[in-house]
Amino acid sequence: MTVFKKAAIVALVLATAACTNPDRFGGGAGAGGADGAGLNTGAAGSASDPASPLFFNQTIGDRVLFAVDTSTITPEGQTILDGQAQWLLTNADYRAVIEGHADEQGTREYNLALGQRRANAVREYLVSRGVPSTRLQVTSFGKERPIAICSEESCYAQNRRAVTVLSFSDVTS
Repeated sequence: MTVFKKAAIVALVLATAACTNPDRFGGGAGAGGADGAGLNTGAAGSASDPASPLFFNQTIGDRVLFAVDTSTITPEGQTILDGQAQWLLTNADYRAVIEGHADEQGTREYNLALGQRRANAVREYLVSRGVPSTRLQVTSFGKERPIAICSEESCYAQNRRAVTVLSFSDVTS
């Protein structure tokens, strides 16, 4: 390799390194702001902001699981739904679609009906906790949208679920 090529490579590496300055947006050494606060201190929309959908999904939980061939909410599911209800009551600008799902066992028609029963059970539970029914919709995907794909109980258990999907609504009810 010639001296010129080596010098060009060194210059390219140095120029690239100069582009990775962690303070390029201000705030001092990537601290997240002039006050030295980090990125995860409750910034709007972050998982640590109690009013954000990300907080709802990650901290409260956006799904409940069901046993085989049932739409009965488990005690663990009730705990999650109690948190969802409180969040929805506190954050009245959000609506929710509750998606019912089933595992791959059974016919398409049976699983669509089972997913509907699961979504309705979650909706009824949230309404019983004070969430206005006008802010909740239900739909069923049956076995059409699995999150785990295999013919084993570990996958089936993940697919037997109801998921609460949030959407922002500027309509006041």
